[in-house]
Amino acid sequence: MKTYSIIEKFVSIDGEGPTAGALSVFIRFEGCNLRCKWCDTTYSFDGSSLVETLTAQEIMDYILATGVKHVTLTGGEPLWQKDIEGVLDLLATQSELTVHIETNGAVDISPFKTRYEGKKIYFILDYKLHTSGMMHKMLPQNLVAVTAQDVYKLVVGSKEDLETAYEIIMQNDLVKRCQVYLSPVKENIDPAFMVEFMKEKNLDDVKLQLQLHKIIWPKESRGV
Repeated sequence: MKTYSIIEKFVSIDGEGPTAGALSVFIRFEGCNLRCKWCDTTYSFDGSSLVETLTAQEIMDYILATGVKHVTLTGGEPLWQKDIEGVLDLLATQSELTVHIETNGAVDISPFKTRYEGKKIYFILDYKLHTSGMMHKMLPQNLVAVTAQDVYKLVVGSKEDLETAYEIIMQNDLVKRCQVYLSPVKENIDPAFMVEFMKEKNLDDVKLQLQLHKIIWPKESRGV
């Protein structure tokens, strides 16, 4: 029977995205296909964490037992998991659940968009910019695969990143495709500077996003 390697499973508030501040049940998968310079979840792939091995049904049973209707699949990189469809197919049968998949922008979401069309399975994609060291891994096809309930989160660590993010948003008419967020690497760039940039560029259809879980709890906290 197919099993999945899970680093964490817990209930907390969603720290970012369209359900920020709402309760969500989190499933954090082991492993990632990127190595961003400022990664804050290296424990999901560096071998430092205990790994729980669960079947898709066991993951589903845990989610349903919480009674929480928002589900966040994260990592690591959830879409990098072999046969992740086994989990998603089960979740798609539960009409009361809304599922957000936090994905890093380096996995093609198109097959998943087709497979789960009409289901409440949505994608929160990162776009890694220059300071991540992983911008070359971003897939341009994802910029056109997103739809209105999806989110593109452009992760900004410098003024150069911010300028590039603006170019990507404008060149791809991104605000007409999906929800768009600018997310600062707070140790690298002042969010207030980003607000001034948004005012200068009249980015009134873009949202600045601060990670609530890092405001409420220490950065190194897990299970929150």
